[in-house]
Order: sequence, then structure tokens, then C-alpha cells
Amino acid sequence: MSAVPTPAEFEEAARSLAGVISHTPTELSRALSDIVGAPVLLKLENLQRTGSFKIRGASYRLAQLTAEERARGVVAASAGNHAQGVALAAQSLGIPATIFMPLGVPVPKLLATRGYGAEVVLEGETVATSLRLAAEFAERTGAVLIPPFDHRDVVIGQGTLGLEIFEDVPDVDTVILGIGGGGLIAGVAAAVKQAAAAAGRTVRVIGVQAENAAAMPPSLEAGHPVEITTHPTIADGILVAKPGEIPFQIIRELVDEVVTVTEDDIARALLVLLEHAKVVVEPAGAVGVAAILAGKVRGTGKTVSVLSGGNIDPMLLQRVVSHGLAASGRYATVRIPLPDRPGQLARVSEILAQVGANVMEVLHTRHGQGLQIDEMILQLSIETRGPEHTQLTLDSLRAAGYEPQVMPD
Repeated sequence: MSAVPTPAEFEEAARSLAGVISHTPTELSRALSDIVGAPVLLKLENLQRTGSFKIRGASYRLAQLTAEERARGVVAASAGNHAQGVALAAQSLGIPATIFMPLGVPVPKLLATRGYGAEVVLEGETVATSLRLAAEFAERTGAVLIPPFDHRDVVIGQGTLGLEIFEDVPDVDTVILGIGGGGLIAGVAAAVKQAAAAAGRTVRVIGVQAENAAAMPPSLEAGHPVEITTHPTIADGILVAKPGEIPFQIIRELVDEVVTVTEDDIARALLVLLEHAKVVVEPAGAVGVAAILAGKVRGTGKTVSVLSGGNIDPMLLQRVVSHGLAASGRYATVRIPLPDRPGQLARVSEILAQVGANVMEVLHTRHGQGLQIDEMILQLSIETRGPEHTQLTLDSLRAAGYEPQVMPD
């Protein structure tokens, strides 16, 4: 059997999932289109049931289980989206589900998974530990282990998203998706490219990874999945050290290019989506837009960027917005040494008011290593209109005799 699922398999999956998943909208983003000078559309999979695409692959995989397998129940491991997808799919089919989640899982994702009727086991510090525990549980109890990406049924289920893209935008030129384990992009690439070929067209498919978790480029170079050492990334939904074997075979054959984006790129994209597209997306779901804004992807025809999920913890959203403002040059933390004399704070405030910088937070201290007895430190968090305005603010402070230092975000 070919590694690439057939159009008939995708069509069968779409019929199987009818009434289970939503056909999410694909909408033109005028703001992004203006930035790149070509039409950019957003596939709003963040509006999918459970808040991400994962329900597609999980539901289709569970639908293929025999009656005997369903009676044994299913088990999965995840810190978020896959957990919710499996939990809801199992609930819909009346299948007992056990989900292993690490201890540090965000509370909203934990509560959502439990809310879909799954038994949640909180144990271990990492998803890798949860995966090991889930595999041991499956071996011990006979429950069917549902992998997040490395299974043909999962890939086929995710590929139904590609059918929707081609149905909604039949003249699409480029599709951009994030890559973690590879299940989503493998399914979408296979579905959309075969649909386009049947219509006498071609479509580019481009994958995007966070620089801190970019296992696909070295894997493609090696010709097989390679495990890398990852580093922390705000795009934790695609923080995968090694691509899946099954998705990799399809990606190697069908995906045209894989690019990477920085943490600043991702934060900036989230901010643009919030301000201009009016959508809340998790960092992993914004990497396609991040690649567009960073100039990593260029096209003259219609480009569809898949917003793969919207499950973001409110506290993380707050931090990411601050980081995005800083990355966009609209937020800065400035440290200013001052002589310890009355009126200095008022003088600095007057300069900031004159240039129109908005003070968000003030820290005023006489304590610190290296300070002279007649010195103090003023640390300000300021909001500006952009990089040029930030520079004007710093130049104005320097012109008044101060030595402002911009602190790392």
C-alpha cells in the first residue's frame, strides 16, 4: 500500500466525520493581504469543536475500531489538543477513554478533557512520561492506544481539512501549515494536492516549524525521521522532538518546503491576528502567519494559512501579547540611572509625555549592585506606537542627559 492515502480514502473519511466535526470557515484577511501584496486567507480551524484540528484524526481513528476494540476502551497521552480530541470522539461513540496528562498541564485543557467524559490521570512531568504511561496502560489493560499523529487513520482524518480548503478556495495557490509530528500537514498535502491534480491544477504546500523545535529539516536531509534536542517554545503544540514515521513518508514526497520561525515571529503573528483578524489563536496555530509576516513565504496567488487551534491559556496569552508588543517595537522596558535628587521622576515623566509614550509600569529603587550612594534606578515599562516612536523616546531621554538602557523582554 502506498504511504499516500487516496482521494477515495479522504472522501470516505469526510462522510464518516459528517455531523461530528465542523466545516470551519476560510476567510480573507485584508490586513495580511495588504502586507504581502497578494490574497491571504485564514482557515479558521481554531473554531473547530474542541478548539483544534485534532478532533478530525481522533474521531476517524476511533470510528475504525471494531466492536471488540471499542469495548476495551481507548487510551491516549497529551498535554492538550489531542487529549480533548480523543475525549470528545470517545464520548460521541460511547467508548471509555483514559487520558494521561503531565502534572503541569494548563488548567483549562485539563478541565475541558474531563468535561468530555474522559478519565484523566495526572502523572509525570513531561508528555514523554505520559506517553510511556499510556503505552504501559494499554499493554496492561488491552485498551487501544490512540497516537497523536503516527497512524494512517489519523493522517486521513486530518486530511479532511485539505478537502475543505480546496472546496472553499478551488483556485488556492499555496497552503501553509505548522508541523509538529507531521500528521496534519501530511494529510492536508495528500488531500489538497490530489484534489488539485484532478482539477488540472497544482498547489504548493509549505510547512512551518518553530526554530526551537525544528526536527523536520534535519529529518528531510537525513532521509528518515531524526530525533533532536528541543528547546522551550511558546508554540508548545508543535514541540515534537521526532516526526512520525508515517507522516514523514508523505511529507518527504509531497511537501514543497519547510521553513522555521523565531519566538518573536510567532508572538508578532499572534498580535497581528488579535488586532487585525480579531481571532484568538494558540501559538502553534499562528506559525503559518508568522512565516508570512517574516517574509519566509512568498506567493503571487491565493495563500491559505491554517490556524490549527485556539486553545491558549489566558495567562500565556497575556505574556505572549506583551512579548508580541515588544517584538513589534511597541513595548519596551527601559532602565534609567538617575541622580538621587527630588524632581528626577517628574522630569523623566515630562519627557515621556512630550513624545507621547505611555507609561505602563514604574519601578523606582535606591538599591542595586553597582549603584553609588547618591544614585537610584528608574525602570519603566512603556508602550509606544512602533519602533520609530520607541527610538524617538530613547533619543529624547538621551538629549536630556539620561542614559536609558532597553532591557531584554
